[in-house]
Amino acid sequence: MISEKIATLINEQIAHEQYAAQYYLSMSAWFSGKDLDGIANYFRVQSKEELMHADKMFDFLNDVGGDIIIGEIAKPPHEFENATDIFEKALEHEKKVTRSIFNIVKNANDEGDFATTSFMQWFINEQVEEEASASQYVTKIKMVCDNPSALYLFDQELSQRVFVPAATA
Repeated sequence: MISEKIATLINEQIAHEQYAAQYYLSMSAWFSGKDLDGIANYFRVQSKEELMHADKMFDFLNDVGGDIIIGEIAKPPHEFENATDIFEKALEHEKKVTRSIFNIVKNANDEGDFATTSFMQWFINEQVEEEASASQYVTKIKMVCDNPSALYLFDQELSQRVFVPAATA
């Protein structure tokens, strides 16, 4: 039901999502080390979301009869310049993920693979939200990073984020 090419792209995306989970966990650890537990929580939730994305793709690939091949996950960086650097890297990473998802959709469209195109629409919508959110947080961290009181409030804001698994339908 799914071509080998599209299955390969989805397998690669599963590995990208798993890498993103580790990358965000590394960012979370950096903030934990700075006693900014609210921001650490934000990135911890991001990590869980990326794993959920990988799981959704895994299940889809299994449902359409594709071969699931677990790829190697590179070690993410663990040293960062500062909080602004981390949020900028998170935004840059989300843009990279968006390009990768768009590539899957383009190839699926070229093959007339409507099942994959339909499935990937959820991820396109998710990436719009992810990039908008990441961009907003880059702006906010630039505003607050030199003001301890503002940073404290920002940390408190991000401490409220909770992981909510996506509905399966």
